[in-house]
Amino acid sequence: MPRKDSIYIGELTDTAFYILSSVIEEKHGYLIMKTIEKFTNSEVTVGPASLYTTLKKLLAADLVELICDTDENKKIYKITDKGREMLIKEIERKKQMVKFAEVFLD
Repeated sequence: MPRKDSIYIGELTDTAFYILSSVIEEKHGYLIMKTIEKFTNSEVTVGPASLYTTLKKLLAADLVELICDTDENKKIYKITDKGREMLIKEIERKKQMVKFAEVFLD
């Protein structure tokens, strides 16, 4: 029996989290990958296959929208209101996870 995609149970994979965060401002695919690398000091890299597979899922869940196809044949992506809400919930979920673990580490 196939597993439900995490997006549909209200959670984001790490890749989806980074991509969704990156498209708060409009970006095309290559710029999304470079933004993630830059702001994680190259500790996180998302390859083209993962990027476009995840973007397809985010589009299907209405968390990201395709703004336009430019003359250069670049697709531009941007977070939706629904995506922003989910990102905020995911940030809170991750904060709770960190607090939980810190209790046991202290």
